[in-house]
Amino acid sequence: MRIRSAVAVVSLATAVSASIVPAAAGAADGAAAGPTTFTHVVVNGGKDIVLGPTTRRTVTLTWTATDPEGVAKTWAHLWHGPNTDDADGHLPHYPPAGTCTVSPADPATSTCTLSFEVDAARDLHRNSLAGTWNVLTEAQDTTDDWTDVDVAATAKIKRNAKVTVNASPEPVRKGRTISVTGKLTRADWETGAYAGYRGQSVKLQFRKKGSSTYTTVKTITSGSGGTLRTTVKATKDGYFRYVFAGTGTTGPSTAAGDFVDVR
Repeated sequence: MRIRSAVAVVSLATAVSASIVPAAAGAADGAAAGPTTFTHVVVNGGKDIVLGPTTRRTVTLTWTATDPEGVAKTWAHLWHGPNTDDADGHLPHYPPAGTCTVSPADPATSTCTLSFEVDAARDLHRNSLAGTWNVLTEAQDTTDDWTDVDVAATAKIKRNAKVTVNASPEPVRKGRTISVTGKLTRADWETGAYAGYRGQSVKLQFRKKGSSTYTTVKTITSGSGGTLRTTVKATKDGYFRYVFAGTGTTGPSTAAGDFVDVR
């Protein structure tokens, strides 16, 4: 956390200006004023932001700013990289205005909301941008002191994944071998397409006809180009599917079940 006077403020070109009605000074006479504190900082409702090669999605960022002197203005944005000086990504790129509401019960507290669009093709031009992003928050109080926190919260931005399945032959006699094939791919933000994802654990699951529950049969590893291939014995009518749990940089995916008629 850093506190600075208004005359020392650097450019806020990557910050988000929020329109806000200044709160009344909250510090009692003679009391020492403290820095602005930021709480309830949440990105996308706490859910991962999972994007395909050309996905456009509106993301909401919310936070609460509290200052004993009252909050005059507050900003927030997402950044990616080792530190703010060497950040290789900022969201949003073209900051829209957010909105803040002063708490009727506590004039020193303001609750803020910012919605902005993330365009994978425009904003995420390198696959290395997948993973953990940080939320920088900043505020100006009514006495022109500034507080900023480089990492007030974190959020995950991930590459979308797809998995397919095909069980054959169909129909098949009981006791015969069923070949279950498929493919695991994920978004390549650099090429604007999907590419095979090899070396990943994928579960083969089965749901018998008339049931609503899938059970895991085995776990396999995706091969070259993301190929999936294994065999099982035919025992009863039902559905086979592949399930990919996801990683720290790639979202999960579940294939639609493929029905096999066992005779």
